[in-house]
Amino acid sequence: MKGAKILIESLIREGVEVIFGYPGGTVIPIFDCLYDAPIKFILTRHEQAAAHAADGYARSTGKVGVCLSTSGPGATNLITGIATAHMDSVPMIAITGQVKTSLIGNDAFQEADVTGVTRSISKYNYLVKDVKALAYTIKEAFYLASTGRPGPVVIDLPVDIQIQDADFNYPEKIEMRSYDPTYYGHPGQIKKALKLIYESKKPVVIAGGGIIISEAHNELLKFAEKTKIPVSATLMGLGGFPSTNDLFLGMPGMHGTVYANMAITESDLLISVGSRFDDRVTGRLDAFAPEAKIIHVDIDPTSISKNIKVDIPIVGDAKNVLGQLTEEIDESKLSDLGKWHKKIDGWKKKSPLAYDKHGSNKIKPQHVIEEICKQTEGKAIIVTEVGQNQMWASQFYKYDYPRQFLSSGGLGTMGYGFPAAIGAKIANPEKEVIVIAGDGSIQMNIQELATLSTYNLNVKIIILNNGYLGMVRQWQELFYDRRYAGTTLKNPDFVKVAEGYGIDGIRVEKISDVESSVKKILLAKKSIVADFRIEPEENVFPMVPAGEAINRMIGGMA
Repeated sequence: MKGAKILIESLIREGVEVIFGYPGGTVIPIFDCLYDAPIKFILTRHEQAAAHAADGYARSTGKVGVCLSTSGPGATNLITGIATAHMDSVPMIAITGQVKTSLIGNDAFQEADVTGVTRSISKYNYLVKDVKALAYTIKEAFYLASTGRPGPVVIDLPVDIQIQDADFNYPEKIEMRSYDPTYYGHPGQIKKALKLIYESKKPVVIAGGGIIISEAHNELLKFAEKTKIPVSATLMGLGGFPSTNDLFLGMPGMHGTVYANMAITESDLLISVGSRFDDRVTGRLDAFAPEAKIIHVDIDPTSISKNIKVDIPIVGDAKNVLGQLTEEIDESKLSDLGKWHKKIDGWKKKSPLAYDKHGSNKIKPQHVIEEICKQTEGKAIIVTEVGQNQMWASQFYKYDYPRQFLSSGGLGTMGYGFPAAIGAKIANPEKEVIVIAGDGSIQMNIQELATLSTYNLNVKIIILNNGYLGMVRQWQELFYDRRYAGTTLKNPDFVKVAEGYGIDGIRVEKISDVESSVKKILLAKKSIVADFRIEPEENVFPMVPAGEAINRMIGGMA
């Protein structure tokens, strides 16, 4: 069997149903095999979009996403998508064509050192130089991408390897002595953690993306309801705990809720599960939860005590460790948290997430998000771009289910949301998929309107159009005397752009039209680009200034 055929047969064995990508000279043998394969190929209009679409497919399902590009510029165009998946621990396989093995290192046409370029932004990468090793390499790549802390794995495949022959023997399982993730918490550490939980009077759980990845949402809910400990979810953890649950505190950190940040600051015990204490969560490190003991649960031992020194490290899968803790908890030993709940309720009443609904005749972006949440009953898959649109979507849509909020957290990639939504829609054709975008970020991959049109996908694109690169402009307003350098946008007519790609577009300019427009958008059985003209200088609040403690927030209301 030729190498290209081995690749396709191996992907079929791994259950791959969809590949996102773009063809080119060094992957023609692979595309020739794809022509007859039962795998669906989605032609994006840019390789970066292919990587983000594979990412969205993976995040919305938990399956491994697959993207494919040619060598050189095709491969380097995948880089931003690979780095995005790496920062957010997304299981993905990126297959790149490469020049003939005899030409590697000779600056051949469309050659790039893909393994060198991707080494620091992937979980692992391969340059396949022997066709006999190809099947095993693919099996190992899928194993690495999907186990432990997931991540993107890159397979660089020279064109001559694709056309060489070898016997096809696909391994049934993989064993690697150098890679053996720990899935259950050490019993001794579990006992130590329980002791701190029993002693705590003001505990808080911080739920990170690991809750989503390990499918630990039910275990987290059981743990919280048994202990009565309030739960805050990071941006990556949204949907891992029901937003409508009374124990939910909202998001912590830079644009988190006042009550989440105050609770963390005054807590005597933090239980972090699947969160790596990102700088956007912690703010000033020496002022972060200064009185709290910290229990940190993570499957990646290198993430523990990396940013914050912890008292009880527990290496293990979030689902399993939460299950262990819940099972062993003796409810008679738990402290009465009545006073703690009362204090938190006071913060919630005094400083709710809010915005000035009547201070302008312009549409408020928060209003748009709330209306979408209301009309979808909080059940849509929301995929955001990056910036103000991302923060408003995280604050004002209520996420009760895992894998319904997709966003670039660690890398903060503008241009992520739209192609990721395409991947999510292909993975979940029966679900409503909505993109929340800014007028700047939507233009990063706006060419993917052609992909929507080609495959007749029903994705709703909501553009919160304020004529600025909003988040940067907000910082310039607050900290740089409104010197709006490089942040004012002259935008195209988004309705005409959509129509040029064969997609319906609408423009919404009046507050009174928001409700009916959202209804019209959601009732449509096909894609719509909706240009909402919002308050130009609306800000995301609350906000923790850079380098400040998270209890030092500014702006309780936009």
